[in-house]
Amino acid sequence: MRYLALACDYDGTLAHDGKVSKTTLAGLERFLASGRKLIMVTGRELPDLQQTFDHFDLFEWIVAENGALLYKPATRETFLLAEPPPARFAEVLRERGVGPVSVGGVIVATWEPHENTVLEVIRDLGLELQVIFNKGAVMVLPGNINKATGLAAALERMGLSAHNVVGVGDAENDHAFLTMCECSAAVSNAIPSLKQTADLVLAADHGDGVVLLIDEMIQQDLRERQPALMRRDLLVGPRRDKSLERIAAYGSSVLIAGPSGSGKSTVATALLERIMEQKYQFCIIDPEGDYEGSEGAVMLGNRERGPAVEEVLQVLRKPGESVIVNMVGLRIADRPNFFLSLLPRLLELRAAVGRPHWLIIDEAHHLLPASWQPATQALPQAMGGLVLITVHPEEVSPAVLSLVDTAIAVGTEPHETLGELCRVLGEHAPAEVTDKADEEVLVWKRGQGEPRPVRPELSQSERKRHVRKYAEGVLPPDRSFYFRGPESKLKLRAQNLMNFLELGDGVDDDTWNFHLREGAYSRWFLEAIKDPDLSVEVAAIEENVALTAAESRAEVRVAVEKRFTLPASSRLPMPGTDEAPKFEQAPTVAKTKRSR
Repeated sequence: MRYLALACDYDGTLAHDGKVSKTTLAGLERFLASGRKLIMVTGRELPDLQQTFDHFDLFEWIVAENGALLYKPATRETFLLAEPPPARFAEVLRERGVGPVSVGGVIVATWEPHENTVLEVIRDLGLELQVIFNKGAVMVLPGNINKATGLAAALERMGLSAHNVVGVGDAENDHAFLTMCECSAAVSNAIPSLKQTADLVLAADHGDGVVLLIDEMIQQDLRERQPALMRRDLLVGPRRDKSLERIAAYGSSVLIAGPSGSGKSTVATALLERIMEQKYQFCIIDPEGDYEGSEGAVMLGNRERGPAVEEVLQVLRKPGESVIVNMVGLRIADRPNFFLSLLPRLLELRAAVGRPHWLIIDEAHHLLPASWQPATQALPQAMGGLVLITVHPEEVSPAVLSLVDTAIAVGTEPHETLGELCRVLGEHAPAEVTDKADEEVLVWKRGQGEPRPVRPELSQSERKRHVRKYAEGVLPPDRSFYFRGPESKLKLRAQNLMNFLELGDGVDDDTWNFHLREGAYSRWFLEAIKDPDLSVEVAAIEENVALTAAESRAEVRVAVEKRFTLPASSRLPMPGTDEAPKFEQAPTVAKTKRSR
């Protein structure tokens, strides 16, 4: 089950004119009977809501006051999520003619057209407060509070991830919490801006729309809505036609295969980075310690001791934590048995809470060998959120390979890799792609035509390495640039971009213009530096005959330095100026929680 909870706005969504119909209440009860949970997310104050709605018991949590207050109906506990404004704030509002003014646990609210007076009082009192609008209501809250922060606090207490939640609303203040939900829905009476950003627009209004959504969740877990839920899909890279190859964020089972040193780790690392960007929970099974020192997950196990099944599960029970299961401290012969004892527990956890969202198994041929024949109940018939990484597909259990829907073949002979997969599965191998470039991989989606050449998007760490290699590294002679001049009297070798810019600034104008008019610079950027965007930009400079040598040098330098961070010694002043050019920074990796 993908969606374990439904987060509902109240006014204009569940309720029409403040009341919830019997049909809507019956739908909520059916939803609970399916084993899922309900969360209300409302801008109302709790006493006001209690006067109009007496079915609090249907909800696991009520997020009230636009995210500032939590209420647990089962225990009647109330939790304030922020400090309320000083009492003087409401007093001054009333003194200046604002009314009515209501004061909740945290929220202070009134109605239009008093918004300007509210803003003036906030300014005059020097308060750090925000104003939120909702269909004529003017709500005042601390600056870091909204429906999304309130829902996040409720989900943390429930042990659920927002990736397993559907949200539904109708108004301005619903944008924040709908965006954080894996699937967002707008009832048909919602404001236009919410309909534009929601994943789904329901065919009915108010509670009737919510009931339609509930029935779809119960009957098929929104599977038929999958084509509309692509905003979280994971990028692999551009195809030759410039369209983008993506992997569905839910339900995908991916094989990354190819010879040692062929680039499997590059593709896997980039895919993992996309998973982390989307904040999906993941579990990496690392039999050889290749992920030691990685950030963004808790590392369990080291060279002195192996991991334990229970400690893996303990970490994964926290929705915001991911884990790397480092087996290097286990004997090689014990690693497959440890993994096979962990796997059913991971599948049990998934069945209960929908996590971990992704299971990444490195060296899959060692941990799930061809000789392994699982019992009927050991593996589900379909298993999404799975990445298998292997050198030898033919040495992986056929039962596991049968789960794969997307194969990414890397290396110089990817058709052989796909052929091995098909031989194991008893399927016809796809047609061979004979013109695959060195930088491309083949992506084959079973049952969806022939493999497609794709240039994989690099991870930030790989992109930094790529930038450093071409900026400061040493390219081989056959990939270096040579300034020779119109009569080939020179042989000045530029073995990287730093050398190229330094030599380009130093050669005479005739030499510079000779190569410029030949299109040699754009050709080198494409063929040796492998940056087609840079090549296109420099080609336009080469074609501009109105530029002087100094001007074209300067424009080429700017084009290079927009993409590559070069050492300070190469950053020469722009011709004709005393100022060094401005530089854009190369991509940096955001700091995440350090592994332990």
